[in-house]
Amino acid sequence: MKTLRLSAIAVAILGLASCSDGDNGADGINGQNGVDGLTSLVVQTALAVGDASCPNSGVQIDTGLDSDASGTLETSEITATEYVCVAGATSVSSNELLTSLNNDWFTDGAQRVEDAKAAWLDATSTSKTNITAVSSRATTIASLKGQAKNVILFVGDGMGISTVTAARILEGQLNGEQGEDNQLSFESFPFAGLAKTYNVDAQTPDSAGTMTAMMSGVKTDVGVIGVDEDIERGECSTVAGNELFTALELAEIAGKSTGIISTARITHATPAATYAKSADRNWEDISDMPTEAIEAGCMDIAEQLISFETLLEAKVDNLDADGIEVVFGGGRRHFLPKDAAYNSTDAVSEVEGDRTDGRDLTAEWQANYASGTYVMDQTGFDAIDTENTERVLGLFNESHMQYEADRGNDVAGEPSVSKMTETAINILNNDDDGFFLMVESGRIDHGHHAGSAYNALTDTIAFSDAIAKAVEMTDMSDTLIIVTADHGHVFTIAGYPKRGNPILGKVISVGSTEPATAGDGMPYTTLGYTNGLGFRDLGDETNADATYTLAAATGRHDLTDVDTTSSGFHQEALIPLGSETHSGEDVAVFAQGPGAFLVNGTQEQNMIFHIMNFAADLSGSVETAQ
Repeated sequence: MKTLRLSAIAVAILGLASCSDGDNGADGINGQNGVDGLTSLVVQTALAVGDASCPNSGVQIDTGLDSDASGTLETSEITATEYVCVAGATSVSSNELLTSLNNDWFTDGAQRVEDAKAAWLDATSTSKTNITAVSSRATTIASLKGQAKNVILFVGDGMGISTVTAARILEGQLNGEQGEDNQLSFESFPFAGLAKTYNVDAQTPDSAGTMTAMMSGVKTDVGVIGVDEDIERGECSTVAGNELFTALELAEIAGKSTGIISTARITHATPAATYAKSADRNWEDISDMPTEAIEAGCMDIAEQLISFETLLEAKVDNLDADGIEVVFGGGRRHFLPKDAAYNSTDAVSEVEGDRTDGRDLTAEWQANYASGTYVMDQTGFDAIDTENTERVLGLFNESHMQYEADRGNDVAGEPSVSKMTETAINILNNDDDGFFLMVESGRIDHGHHAGSAYNALTDTIAFSDAIAKAVEMTDMSDTLIIVTADHGHVFTIAGYPKRGNPILGKVISVGSTEPATAGDGMPYTTLGYTNGLGFRDLGDETNADATYTLAAATGRHDLTDVDTTSSGFHQEALIPLGSETHSGEDVAVFAQGPGAFLVNGTQEQNMIFHIMNFAADLSGSVETAQ
């Protein structure tokens, strides 16, 4: 049960009875010849949580003159009204965080932060026998806690280490260089390490479980979002009591501005893990949910995004959150009714919306935030006034946004991940308390699933450009930037190509000018996949998803006359599957800014939350449970 927590001043005021005063001119009207003047009245009214004047409850104090001598202060007699309001919560009590605090993954992550601090202290102390010097360095490290005013988490979905390497080379070669000695923007960050990506129940993970780990500090199962491992996937009744607080939610509670960007659907697993709690990552809108889950009261992911502020306030006593300020991504279909009358101008389906409850969540968002801006195309995006825009919801595609190489083919146009990042930071920077921003390049993952190295790598390069923009716009002294991936892919760099050989090309060995041939007498490419749909020669096609309209073509193919560097080429795959799969290897983590030194060695993936938490002290004001 929620309790009304008033300030000492408000409590004192509530202790007063209605006051009256009758003479000596105290009311401003003097009595004549010993006759009292008009009576002045003061009336205090307790205000409930949700009141327009005092959102977190409080007291309304009305004063005036009892002109009609009724002994009651009428509305027409009120001459002044003041309010004593309960301050909005900027912390979450530990009993409200028990799901996280009692979780072994969470406590282990917190301990590992302490271990990493100790390791850094030991490694950087030039004189371990000088107690004063060591103590001084320990004090300096401790002072770094909470130094990050801003936190930006960049997640390259599916951006495994081989993807980083290949994208680095491709970017260099696109710039006329050999490529191998090139660096993507984030590879110059001063701190780096590895993260173990497995889920609690899976050796090779999915994005729901991995992003939940990064956002909450708790590892969990495949396919569930924002909840711990004590959940049964697809079973609505198991959600209650297993919900986790995320870094974005803690940033909201702390009074920071918040933002989410994804080139995938904004309801997809990775962005959803910043704000939603769901027994199944596929419950993106109500039409995706089983009847039992709906009847049991579970809410679809799109609705949770629109209702984020209300849902968070319901979890934390006296919280007056202001909601997520920036949301950019795809997935418009999950917010619109299944009715052609609601189609957007760039709808590619006959009926764009999927919702079967008749609700238009974009209209509901606009009704909730009258000063907010809703945009759905390049024109709307370009018109955003970042200095004066309070909040913005941008849904730029019916489903996922376009691959970077395919953006020019979008019907109504859509912004790049770099432009979305720039605009988001310009809006969020208006908050003196700082901000938390998550940026996902979701289509790196999709390019790999389609077996298209070209699309995966060009999206990685665009992602690197977005990171460079964020670095340019922020100050390393008060902004922690972490760049990582949720998982990798079965994507390989193989053969023995010579230095500077086109990374998308066929293998040409050192000292040769002709493609090398395999034991079957046919040439082969440097890049390849272990499984998937396999070989495609689609010429200048820039949409990797075109592969799904064709039958699998795995195994070896004669590439002698095929331009493997073209955008429509898909690498060969060994094992036939309907889609290429994730891999189970570690992913790289790059960091700069306050707390970045904690990124080192090989760590559990949930450590990323704890590093962000240390840097910005997101949960530092957690109260001890009484």
